[in-house]
Amino acid sequence: MSLPSHDFVTVDMRGMKAALVTRAQAERVSVSKVVRRAIGRELGLGDVSPEAKPPERCAPPLRPLVKLSMRLTHLEAERLDASARRSGLSRGAFVAGLLADVPALTGGAVNRLDSLAALNASCAELSTLSRNLHHLTSLLRRGQVQPALQYRRMFDTLSDDVRAHLRVAAGALAELRPARRD
Repeated sequence: MSLPSHDFVTVDMRGMKAALVTRAQAERVSVSKVVRRAIGRELGLGDVSPEAKPPERCAPPLRPLVKLSMRLTHLEAERLDASARRSGLSRGAFVAGLLADVPALTGGAVNRLDSLAALNASCAELSTLSRNLHHLTSLLRRGQVQPALQYRRMFDTLSDDVRAHLRVAAGALAELRPARRD
């Protein structure tokens, strides 16, 4: 890892500092990272951070966060960065997930991004099902029985489709939930 050159700028936030700090805490990243991302978007530079996309939104922590410094070898730091990037998380959120024994991060489960992709695909199928049901009710309201009969097969498998989605959703959520500490 080469040491980056730092370009510092002082900015009068004009009352926006609290919102900025809250956002950074919610995303479990540094204030600088949030600012760099916003400036990159504003200047049309796209994502200027090494991560491909911003971390998912999460609720602000119930307890205040503590900044922790760690000494790692060059190779360990690179592995930590690569693992966090693969998971789509900041370093802090990744380490916190490891400490909480989140199966998708500790290797006890499928890849976190694969779980989320499966859940997104299942939600998309459920969304299509919702649109089809809406179209069917529209046809029936207008008394168009023949076109409505085309949806019969969908109704035959409706409960199986919903159960399959719930299995995928439950599995993905279980992969992302910290292990219970009894």
